[in-house]
Amino acid sequence: MLFVLGLAGVIWGIGALMGAPRQARFYMLGLLYVAVLAVQVALPDGHPLREATGSSPALWLILGGMVVLVLAYRAALGQVRNRARAAEQRVDGVATASHGGPFSGDELERYARHITLPDIGGRGQRALKEARVLVVGAGGLGSPALLYLAAAGVGTIGVIDGDVVDLSNLQRQVIHTDQRQEMPKVFSAEIAMKALNPFVAVKPYNRALSAEIAEELFAEYDLILDGTDSYATRALINAAAQASGRPVMAGAISAWEGQVTLYDPAGGAPCFACIFPQAPAPGLSATCAETGVIGALPGVIGAMMALEAVKEITGAGDGLRGRMLIYDAFHAETRIISLKRRADCMVCGQD
Repeated sequence: MLFVLGLAGVIWGIGALMGAPRQARFYMLGLLYVAVLAVQVALPDGHPLREATGSSPALWLILGGMVVLVLAYRAALGQVRNRARAAEQRVDGVATASHGGPFSGDELERYARHITLPDIGGRGQRALKEARVLVVGAGGLGSPALLYLAAAGVGTIGVIDGDVVDLSNLQRQVIHTDQRQEMPKVFSAEIAMKALNPFVAVKPYNRALSAEIAEELFAEYDLILDGTDSYATRALINAAAQASGRPVMAGAISAWEGQVTLYDPAGGAPCFACIFPQAPAPGLSATCAETGVIGALPGVIGAMMALEAVKEITGAGDGLRGRMLIYDAFHAETRIISLKRRADCMVCGQD
């Protein structure tokens, strides 16, 4: 077998010295392969020529199969790239030159698996590129949500949090690293998102959200993701979102259970205050620091938040407007409940 491989190397080298095209050299190697395989099949066991070329056709058949698989993969990948470029060139039904469209060649390849999805396509990916999403909290829920929003190609991602990375965060807050302890979480998150996707714009706000800035800040974005863990902050987010007319993708976790919903009174869905009009009694709604939380749970719920945000931006699938998804990780159960607006809601009610 080494004799054949050496011969193949000689053929390739001579072809290169003679200036033969790569395709012609591959044809020559293909002829060599067919000749060797013919020798293995035609000559009897023990024949010197058969022994010199590998002694068994099985090895050559395996090698040929591997080459075919590699070529098939390259061909399929080329088709995906071509379909992605074709889809982008027809965004909004208008053909455009690939160099003049909103995506670079690298972006087309990066988002190819989105663009080839019929429910996303070039139109949906362009909507993601033009979207502005603000994530409140760069902790357990914000970490996976921010990473997946960046990976999906959301054009502008804001993140507001006044905390710093602590060692106890790293069991679940996967956007941060051990080396970035004591760094403000928003800057740590920015580093991770830009490393993952340099084509997105990240706007870090290293401060706690307050009533003084919330409404004006929310007005700069299309969608708000609430990854906080306190009733007071959630109520603040809800009031500012209602005042600015922005929908809120909200997630919550505790111990083994999580939930996700989209609060959007402007779209007919309830707001946070419709469902939770009063703060829970002391001890009934403790934070993760007080009750503990299984490490992968924020990843599950945060990824769901990012997925639902992508669906909301692109219009794909059935979202969680007016519905709440509840995930029980301990028993591996998921259920969805319907939510309705309250006419007497103090934040969004009509009465």
